[in-house]
Amino acid sequence: MANGSRQAAWEFFGTELKRRREDAGITQSALGTRVFVSGGYIGQFEQAIRKPQLDVAERIDEVLRTDGIFARMCRKLINDKRYAEYFAAVVELEALATRICEFAPALFPGLLQTADYARVVTLAANPFVTDEYVEDIVTARLERAGILKDATRPEYWTVLHENVLYIPVGGPAVMARQLEHIAALMRERHVMVVVLPYEAGAHASMTGDLRLMEFEDAPPTAYTETSFSGTLVDEPAVVMRAQRAYDLLRAAALSPEASLALIESAAEDYRRCASTT
Repeated sequence: MANGSRQAAWEFFGTELKRRREDAGITQSALGTRVFVSGGYIGQFEQAIRKPQLDVAERIDEVLRTDGIFARMCRKLINDKRYAEYFAAVVELEALATRICEFAPALFPGLLQTADYARVVTLAANPFVTDEYVEDIVTARLERAGILKDATRPEYWTVLHENVLYIPVGGPAVMARQLEHIAALMRERHVMVVVLPYEAGAHASMTGDLRLMEFEDAPPTAYTETSFSGTLVDEPAVVMRAQRAYDLLRAAALSPEASLALIESAAEDYRRCASTT
């Protein structure tokens, strides 16, 4: 039995498999026969006892006509080594989410990062890795960000602590482009970003990143992350507490208009600084 985020990934796979199998009117035994495993094997997937296998997932997609969703879960959520084990489940879930809300206390969230910013952050945490490793991580991050420009993109909210605007990751030029990128997404109405100002003082989530995700056919989840670990939960009482914390953060943040003005002002400051160096 797996634990933590890996277990949450298996559970999500199992929940989706059961729902789509029942919608198709197929029993576990019948599905097992058609994908060359036992009905009990299918049941173990649905109960999150057994790790989903890619070849079986591909056959399930064919039988249930699910357009490759179970194979993609295996590749990205369960087998993709470009993400830390504790974060892999989040990657697949965010692609299925109808609403994502994040709080970022120190760095721009991955979904909002430019390639240059992501490259600097990756190298800072992994100073002895190869260039190929860094580019793989950066490419994966940019691929994730593609959901914000899809026609079916989730509603996306971020509360940035003002710290994030003024920690000079990569220097003035990198920061200017990063802030311009976010301002453009805001003006295109692809994202809603607000800034929690220094003046807010103590706030509701002071120990790390917070992410809430909602889905059309699954319970909402809460994900918290520190430097070397993350926790993904769907227990209603815990998710409710996380949602309340996020509500308090938004209440203490600047308005969207004031936040955009601050972001564009910071970008201009970095541009001027870059032009003089």
